[in-house]
Amino acid sequence: MTQAQGGIRGWAAARKGHLTRLRFTSLRLRLVVVFGLVALTAAVSASGIAYWLNREAVLTRTQDAVLRDFQQEMQNHAGLLPELPERYELQRTAQNMANSSQRFSVLLVAKGSDGEALYANSGALNGFSVQDVPESLRAAVNETQEVDSSNKYAYHLYWQRIVDDGTPYLVAGTKVINGGTTGYMLKSLEPEAKDLNSLAWSLGIATGLALIGSALLAQAAATTVLKPVHRLGVAARRLGEGKLDTRLRVSGTDELADLSRTFNDAAEALEKRVDDMAARDEASRRFVADMSHELRTPLTAITAVTEILEEELEAESGSMDPMIEPAVRLVVSETRRLNDLVENLMEVTRFDAGTARLVLDDVDVADQLTACLDARAWLDAVDLNAERGIHARLDPRRLDVIMANLVGNALKHGGSPVRVAVRAADDSVVIEVRDHGPGIPEDVLPHVFDRFYKASASRPRSEGSGLGLSIALENAHIHGGGITAANSPEGGAVFTLRLPRDGSELAQECEAEKSS
Repeated sequence: MTQAQGGIRGWAAARKGHLTRLRFTSLRLRLVVVFGLVALTAAVSASGIAYWLNREAVLTRTQDAVLRDFQQEMQNHAGLLPELPERYELQRTAQNMANSSQRFSVLLVAKGSDGEALYANSGALNGFSVQDVPESLRAAVNETQEVDSSNKYAYHLYWQRIVDDGTPYLVAGTKVINGGTTGYMLKSLEPEAKDLNSLAWSLGIATGLALIGSALLAQAAATTVLKPVHRLGVAARRLGEGKLDTRLRVSGTDELADLSRTFNDAAEALEKRVDDMAARDEASRRFVADMSHELRTPLTAITAVTEILEEELEAESGSMDPMIEPAVRLVVSETRRLNDLVENLMEVTRFDAGTARLVLDDVDVADQLTACLDARAWLDAVDLNAERGIHARLDPRRLDVIMANLVGNALKHGGSPVRVAVRAADDSVVIEVRDHGPGIPEDVLPHVFDRFYKASASRPRSEGSGLGLSIALENAHIHGGGITAANSPEGGAVFTLRLPRDGSELAQECEAEKSS
């Protein structure tokens, strides 16, 4: 019984293996058949489409060239004939017209001085006569059109393709503007027909070769088709990286070539737009820098005067007239604000022009923050949580500017207490400045670092210049760090400054330039 069961299991396994091989063979066969049908359909379709596209392109190009030449010859020669020409004049004009670059046969019809119709041809193509012109074409040529604003001429140029003894021809006719002489043209399209026949044979042979080698050339064909798309993807990525001079090499007249031309046009327009914007931005920065520089000289003198006035205000003698004391205090305050604004504008222009440089030093972050707060008498108003021993390679002056702006903003617009916490995280130093005020409105939060941004349109004036947080962010960026603003779940705003401990690549470059 056991041997019988084993035999049955062996037979079942063998049968399953045979069925598996059959299924594999069947699938492979189906794949081959489907691939062959797809390749055949694609090859035949592509050949047919290519033939008809080239056929129309060849015929249209030849036709347009011939019709333009014939129309020009009618204007240059037939238009100069008198209203009732002589036969020899008509014959000479027909021969002159036939000597054009297109070498077509010409038939001219006009009314002679005796009122009889005169015919003259160039003598080519077995004597081109009026009987060779289709009657419908003659009727259309001789039909007078109504002249109005949309139609300037009474007679138009008409053409028609005909076949005579298996040879294709192009027949066209028109009248001169004054309606005198009628001209007909006959052009053989046999060279074009031979070219198209050769093209058809070539496409047929190519279809057969494509079908035979379709399995072997599938990967190569896919690679050839996808290569322009790959180049386009690479170029688009380079363009996204800011390399606006990226261009694609364009070859051919297919859709991929048109796509490449469109990409090149878009990239060129984008580069021009960016260059224009950069030029305007540079002019704007230069204007701000020049203006700020020019303001510093008169501001120095004004500051000296306001310092004297401030000393008079603080003197105990009471020599200042009480009536003008408020005005003097306002002048002193606004002069300081103007001084700060000019200094901030100068700093902003240095950032925009890329001339801002770092002076790096190995500093203890806790000592640096303590010195910053102490210099502005903020130690009593700020809760500083910073352990000594957290060192970083930073620019002390720029760190002082960052913290002065962040803490000053928290004291001015937030609520007490203001807390500053320092911690080390991986290769960076993180400094958090938190207040306990109402927080930052959600619609204002994305714009807190924008220049001159005012959170409330009803309070366009403030004690600050509107550049403090922007300058703080720029100073963080030049270190290779950044600042983020958010609202704490417990209330109040939190500004988080993150700076690298070893200095960014830009900072190291600045230090290298300084040492060199």
